[in-house]
Amino acid sequence: MVSLPNIFWLGIKELRALGKDLMMILFIIWSFGFSIYTQASGGGETVSNAAIAFVDEDQSHLSRLIAAQFSPPYFQEAKTIDSSEIDRSMDKGLYTFVIVIPPDLEKDTVSGRDAEIQVLVDATASQQAGLGASYIQNYISDVISNFREQYEQGEGLSSTLVIRRAFNPNGTQSWFRAIAGLADQLSLLIIILTGAALIREREHGTIEHLLVMPISALEIALAKVWSNGLAIIIAFICSLLFVIEGALDVPVAGSHALLLLGTTIYVFAAAAIGIFLGTLARTMAQFALLMIMTVMPMMMLSGGMSPIESQPQWVQYVTWFLPSRHYISFMQAIVYRGADFSIVWEEFATVLMMGITFLTGSLLVFRRSVAAMH
Repeated sequence: MVSLPNIFWLGIKELRALGKDLMMILFIIWSFGFSIYTQASGGGETVSNAAIAFVDEDQSHLSRLIAAQFSPPYFQEAKTIDSSEIDRSMDKGLYTFVIVIPPDLEKDTVSGRDAEIQVLVDATASQQAGLGASYIQNYISDVISNFREQYEQGEGLSSTLVIRRAFNPNGTQSWFRAIAGLADQLSLLIIILTGAALIREREHGTIEHLLVMPISALEIALAKVWSNGLAIIIAFICSLLFVIEGALDVPVAGSHALLLLGTTIYVFAAAAIGIFLGTLARTMAQFALLMIMTVMPMMMLSGGMSPIESQPQWVQYVTWFLPSRHYISFMQAIVYRGADFSIVWEEFATVLMMGITFLTGSLLVFRRSVAAMH
């Protein structure tokens, strides 16, 4: 018979032990604060503040229109330099892009003749260089197309393609990185805390004290799940309010209460995985190796770093058994698309069933471990 008072007081013991562990508290604060902020605001899949210069040999209205397209936050204010300064300035790393506009560009454009614009790229910053070159090509093509249409020289399609982004109109990458980072830190921390709690009991010899008390393995496991889960959920709420919505200004389209409910269910499932790994490992070193072998791939394959659809087909089948995949799926649906319970309830139920299954398996292994210690 499970005793709720036993589970409660054992959990309070865990919280007191966590409160005295300064390094773990600092690690939680860093993970849910500074780590998420730097991951979201750091360099990503967009061009940011790239240095650009123009060599304008045309000095026309069209060349000025092209130069005016480049402005923050994607590019710095465009500088005008002489052609003799190109090599020296790029050797010094002053500019990532230099655009050379040839003489008679406007005249050739109005006449319907082809004109060549040279773009010099410093590809030592390979990602910024590749993306920036695409940005420049699109900007210049749009300006020239619009300019030609004014002089009835357009030869484009008879229809116009209009693209509208849903849920993230500006394509702000920090929104996606912030939510993915929050989910990753949540998974990592709850598994570390619950697994390390078991190993700490074994290494400090306090597990023997628990074994002589009238408590069951289930009560020990549930106490560690609820206490460490509560600490992580509090950290999650603070991170969501002050880092995600506050510092990073990421809007949450859906219900905070629904997101918190789903997170609580997922914490239960992830904590069960932590109990299982903590039971298998005998030392902290073994536990760290198990984390690398299991948790890190789970984070990479859950859809936060790359879409599930982009992964090999057999990997997609495997990821269905990862609760983190379903959590990130309904988390993004709530945060970005404003999904309600009628849309995400199936994934809620899937994660809950996985949590029950993992906890049952963890308890079986934990009971065997306890019996072996007797």
